[in-house]
Amino acid sequence: MSAGHETTTGPLPIGQFARLVQHTVKNDPLFQHQALHGEISSWSVHNGNVYFTLRDDDGQMDCVIWRNARLSVDPRIKVGSEVIIIGSVDVWPKRGRLQIVVARIQPVQTLGAIEEAKRQLIETLRAEGALDLPSRPLPVLPKHVAIVTGADSAALSDMKRLMADRWPGLRATVIEVLVQGEHAAREIVRGLAVTRELARPEVALRLGLPPVDVVIVGRGGGSPEDLWAFNLEPVARAILASTVPVVSAVGHEQDHLVSDLVADVRASTPSNAIERLVPIQNEVVQWFDDLDGRLGAALHRRLNEWRQHLSLLSNQLRHAPSKGMFAAKERLGLLHHRLNRNMEAHVAQQHQRLARLEATLQAAHPRRVLERGYSMVQDSAGQVVSNVTSLEQGQTINLQFADGSAQADVHTIATKEENA
Repeated sequence: MSAGHETTTGPLPIGQFARLVQHTVKNDPLFQHQALHGEISSWSVHNGNVYFTLRDDDGQMDCVIWRNARLSVDPRIKVGSEVIIIGSVDVWPKRGRLQIVVARIQPVQTLGAIEEAKRQLIETLRAEGALDLPSRPLPVLPKHVAIVTGADSAALSDMKRLMADRWPGLRATVIEVLVQGEHAAREIVRGLAVTRELARPEVALRLGLPPVDVVIVGRGGGSPEDLWAFNLEPVARAILASTVPVVSAVGHEQDHLVSDLVADVRASTPSNAIERLVPIQNEVVQWFDDLDGRLGAALHRRLNEWRQHLSLLSNQLRHAPSKGMFAAKERLGLLHHRLNRNMEAHVAQQHQRLARLEATLQAAHPRRVLERGYSMVQDSAGQVVSNVTSLEQGQTINLQFADGSAQADVHTIATKEENA
């Protein structure tokens, strides 16, 4: 190769390079699940698949709808239709062909109608002042997190994993609901009603739990229609009715929904909700250690400053004229008394503050729960087992107690319904 034309690899077989391009675009979020707007310039059906071109004045791309997704295609779509698609870029290595694989396609006028319904709801809420309510701050260290989301979803798995990594043993209750489809809004409202009950101290006490002090409601990404339940009025009203702060964690960064506007905090993704809500345990412990050290250093520094000041006054008193001796002694005694009183009050105040912070940390620590007679069940991977449906007969589990641990094998599994 000549100078100025150096290669990074290779030479690679062209098929291998085509597969490398395919792997790159399929694993880059920029090219996946994108909402795109354009005009249909060609439309054909072959072997049950739909092939078309999406264009505008600046460019065009080939698109395909595989036959297993044909049922979702609006029959009104034809050449010349203005549409919005949700699609992902893919490469066919055999032909070196780049195209958009379409998961959803809708005429612009259809999406325009549901967007208009969203706009009207926002205007109604704004006129009521619901969008101007002050946001409630999230707890510094939550004691009981309620999560309203889809069952067995990737979003829920990510949230559980992050929570276990950041603060092992933090109490969390998952209320599983439908998050898309015609019954989704009703399900989400039901889930939020459960969180309101769990936030009542008397209900939580009866269940042996701390009251819920924050709620996460949301789901992973999807098309505008998939996320639409979070734009509906019943869901917005249920979020506004919450007695504790609510974090709306729906979709991806670019998704903006009515639930985001009425919640106390909008998280860009479900994982971001955990990152904003749950601190990292080791960092909190380190913070307490640093605070204790800074408090002690500040007290010593302040005490030395006052001692130097008293030493200066004492020296001035020894060299003062006799007629001012009595007044100077009185002033020195007054300052000495004030110093002792202020220092005692300051030390007591700082120790009380530190004790309150330490008590909060200790109360939230899983060991305190174990010392009250409870135990914590973990699977062989160290994950906390929070419900009986996660167990299998013959599975080996670890039991964590306040004074140690034990292993046990699962012989019999019975749900609440079976015991009733």
